[in-house]
Amino acid sequence: MQSSKISVAPTARPALAEPVRRITSAALLQDEKAVEIEHGGKVYRLRVTLLNKLILTA
Repeated sequence: MQSSKISVAPTARPALAEPVRRITSAALLQDEKAVEIEHGGKVYRLRVTLLNKLILTA
């Protein structure tokens, strides 16, 4: 029986990313149930559901 060897090329490690800025939903919504976010010429709506989940729609 012959044993076969599998060679695996080393993978490059991704560069360390800069930390992403974090903002709380409370700071973003400011006691509202929804906000509109304009991005790339479109308006998106971010809202809080009855189950306290966030939904983003176009």
